[in-house]
Amino acid sequence: MEIKQYSERVHKELTNNIMDYWLKNTRDEENGGFYGLINFKGVPDPKAAKGLILNSRILWTFSTVYLNLPEKAYLEMADRAFNYLDKYFFDDKFGGYYWMLDYSGKPTDMQKEIYGQAFSIYALAEYYKINRKPEILQKTINLFEILESKCHDPQGTGYYEEFNRDWTIAEISKLNGRITDVKKTMNAHLHLLEAYTNFYRIWKDKKLLTRLKELINIFLDHIIDPETMHFILFLDKNWTPKSDKISFGHDIEGSWLLWEAAEVAEDEELLHKVKTTALKMAQVCLQEGMDTDHAVLYEAEPGKIVDFDKHWWPQAEAAIGYLNAYQLGGDKKYYEASVNSWLFIENFIVDKQNREWYWRVTREGKPTPFDPKISAWKAPYHNSRACIEIINRLKSISK
Repeated sequence: MEIKQYSERVHKELTNNIMDYWLKNTRDEENGGFYGLINFKGVPDPKAAKGLILNSRILWTFSTVYLNLPEKAYLEMADRAFNYLDKYFFDDKFGGYYWMLDYSGKPTDMQKEIYGQAFSIYALAEYYKINRKPEILQKTINLFEILESKCHDPQGTGYYEEFNRDWTIAEISKLNGRITDVKKTMNAHLHLLEAYTNFYRIWKDKKLLTRLKELINIFLDHIIDPETMHFILFLDKNWTPKSDKISFGHDIEGSWLLWEAAEVAEDEELLHKVKTTALKMAQVCLQEGMDTDHAVLYEAEPGKIVDFDKHWWPQAEAAIGYLNAYQLGGDKKYYEASVNSWLFIENFIVDKQNREWYWRVTREGKPTPFDPKISAWKAPYHNSRACIEIINRLKSISK
């Protein structure tokens, strides 16, 4: 597929399907904000809980789409998302954002997950780009300072990630896969990396730059297995691996997010290291993580695939990650891999009947009808970001 056609198809998917769906179907006009759950057939549950991940990702999505396609409707949705996040999720007493609300906006889980706080920084920084209001920047700075004072490991590097409302370390873990002795995870650090990368674009602070570089080095030194070039998903406080599961979607996503972070940090030594690493990770994912239909398989253990389903988000990240590898190394196989990822999305992941994207399809390409269209974990972030990234990267390549 030629660059022009690829870009046009992605642009059409972004505007005519993804964003149009969210504009027309997701607003909760009775209780405010957005529905917390819309089922497989597109029917909303007005009593569903509302999660921080969903709402912060909505804010990021409409902010970045407006930044790239400045239409009034996108700005209005970004404003709506910010106002709801700020009014209902923000903790006025201890700072930071609650994990979960009920349908009416009442907090039901006040635990502070650094994963959710990272997405709040990511979203607030993007929102600041489209309005430049000083109070938005200050809110982002305040949250950064909380994470640095309460969550950063004082005896080492990296971040602990699960805290009570008052920022004391939580005993109950939601996100570590119930593996014992897990104190640090790939996923939390990956999304903090993207958050700090985006934040540094608008706030050139020395401490923020120091932490951004630290996060890049954590991945290079502790989270990427130098033998397999896969991410280690769960680790103890001293970075000892606690799991050998492989997530191909995170591998290919991380390959381009690490390069993006190194570019923003403008450190020549890190750029050299990350370029080599990113290309190796893309190569391994292409060799080990792709099915014969060019889709990314979900999960593996050493030597075997353990989950053959094709979830929506790894396909989106593969389309970006392979295009990034093509830009870094010039090998046309990566451009072709990106196109093939997009073609799989068009053919199997896009819901042509009820719109938006399926959560996942089986290995045979059949959608799973028990998965919701929208939920606490399914937002417009992965698919809209893939579209924006592909369009902008194709512009750069064509020049």
